[in-house]
Amino acid sequence: MPDSGYDDPTVMALGEDYADIREGVRAICEGFPGEYWRKLEDEEAYPEAFVKALTDAGYLAALIPEEYGGAGLPLRAAAVILEEIHASGCSAGACHAQMYIMGTLLRHGSPAQKDKYLPEIAAGRLRLQAFGVTEPTTGSDTTKLKTRAVREGDEYVVTGQKVWISRALYTDLMLLLARTKPVEQCTKKSDGLSVFLIDIRDAKGKGLEIRRLPAMINHNTTELFFDGLRIPATSLIGEENRGFKYILDGMNAERILVAAEALGDARFFIRKAAKYASERVVFGRPIGQNQGVQFPVARAYAEMKAADLVNRSAAALFTAGRECGEEANIAKMLASEATWHAADACLQTHGGFGFAREYDVERKWRDTRLFQIAPISTNLILSYIGEHVLGMPRSY
Repeated sequence: MPDSGYDDPTVMALGEDYADIREGVRAICEGFPGEYWRKLEDEEAYPEAFVKALTDAGYLAALIPEEYGGAGLPLRAAAVILEEIHASGCSAGACHAQMYIMGTLLRHGSPAQKDKYLPEIAAGRLRLQAFGVTEPTTGSDTTKLKTRAVREGDEYVVTGQKVWISRALYTDLMLLLARTKPVEQCTKKSDGLSVFLIDIRDAKGKGLEIRRLPAMINHNTTELFFDGLRIPATSLIGEENRGFKYILDGMNAERILVAAEALGDARFFIRKAAKYASERVVFGRPIGQNQGVQFPVARAYAEMKAADLVNRSAAALFTAGRECGEEANIAKMLASEATWHAADACLQTHGGFGFAREYDVERKWRDTRLFQIAPISTNLILSYIGEHVLGMPRSY
């Protein structure tokens, strides 16, 4: 055969990869049907039993190396886990952070930090489920955050506020991004930020206050108030003032994993819409026989398949250690739009019944709208593509 002239070791699996993992996740999710999630919403409660089932099965330790008691699987396997959770009608929002923020500790944590925490997290004895970055006055402009961590001897003193921090009431550990060097003393605006691993169990009531923040979806989100919280200097991950770079390192993984969740939701909506449209008879024929009903569902399926291919390529590049910012961002954007179109088509197909809670369409419809806003908005992705991929002037 002729040589393609392209030597690239990156491999992207097609089809239903990691079949055993998919089957195992589906089996767990069968035990947590729609009524389980509806009851949680009524009570604004955390899915303890669901998270425990995933933890006990080892799925939340998928990315932790085997030497620390994890499975040591590649990012694509973690994406499959999250995708199947969402495709089954469940939600990984209660536990997905442990996967996408784990990389900061893995890549930049000290040997002592990894030895102390990773085996406990892998065994399910500790949870790392919160990521303290967003602030009420800075939003997506992370380099302008105002939470301060000032070194005093063998401690840092933390003062400031965070908002939209999910799961803070249900985690043992939290990654915190805070300013350790005044911005006016920094040569680059991304300098002067540091990452800390905080034990929330020790911090609550000693300078850390956590308040619930009720929202449209049940993601157990909170506001955090730091008032002179003292943490050990050993809480610092990596080098002081280099935290923004450490956070950026993990953002591509976050995009890929969140895109997988969105694709799982899209599968849920498309499957549900196609089934209902085939069975619901009005005017003497299945409503799915009408192109006005059928075509939006079919288009959503096509968009989902395209987004899935981009996301698989992003995961393959990530695992190969290659640059994947373009693919990861595009995958997240396309997946968020595909699932929203699938959600809208599903709701429209069900008509009035789509608003009935027992169908679970409206619950997932609300959940999936978040993907166009967080963890990064569509407009910020477009600005990334315009500037960093197409070379156009910075737009903000």
